[in-house]
Amino acid sequence: MTDRIAVITGAGSGIGRATALNLLVGDWSVVLVGRRKDALEETAGMATGGKTLVVPTDVTDPEQVDALFAKVKSSYGRLDALFNNAGGNVPTTNFGDFTFEMWRRVCAVNLDAMFLCANAAFRMMRDQTPQGGRIINNGSISAHNPRPGSVAYTSTKHAITGLTKSIALDGRQYDICCSQVDIGNAATPMTARSTNGQMQPHGQMAVEPRMEADHVGQQVAFMANLPLESNVQFVTIMATKMPWIGRG
Repeated sequence: MTDRIAVITGAGSGIGRATALNLLVGDWSVVLVGRRKDALEETAGMATGGKTLVVPTDVTDPEQVDALFAKVKSSYGRLDALFNNAGGNVPTTNFGDFTFEMWRRVCAVNLDAMFLCANAAFRMMRDQTPQGGRIINNGSISAHNPRPGSVAYTSTKHAITGLTKSIALDGRQYDICCSQVDIGNAATPMTARSTNGQMQPHGQMAVEPRMEADHVGQQVAFMANLPLESNVQFVTIMATKMPWIGRG
């Protein structure tokens, strides 16, 4: 199947880049979204198939998100998949020392931006002909197993599970399906500290294994390529030798 259009946020590095490259091999047209134009262009330059459109966007800004999806509509006329991937965190901080500014910084990108992009994608998929599409949200094993000192990150990833379920229910009548991929220690800049040791629930530091980001990209591409009558609603992909099991 050709002429499928995907939007990927956080496409300038890590999991977003890996997913984009996997979809492009399958001849998708992929809209690369992120704050850094140079990083997005670097991703585009690595493609060996498909077509790319670079749209620098701050996904925490409602006006920029509206402009992004208007650009997708004017360029392609439809949208088949959104990988709602952009996210961030702050340094590990005990709850008693966690500030409201830190809380809002994480919520802005991990929850508000996820809502904004999913909401805009949902409307486009609902209003296009034929209707339908797929929204894949980037969750985390933190949605099930919190790390010490990660209240904002853990809370937002719990919230993404609720977002995913709500979109899945409200999208049924429009052939819009919604999925969540919970990821544990893909080798990206965000998990670089795992190689030096991370605080464990029992209060000791331990080095944690990581997996290639491409493994996640392959998983998301598999989900995106399913026909709309099928949906992998929740999946956990993690480094095999992480200290704990993903769901608990």
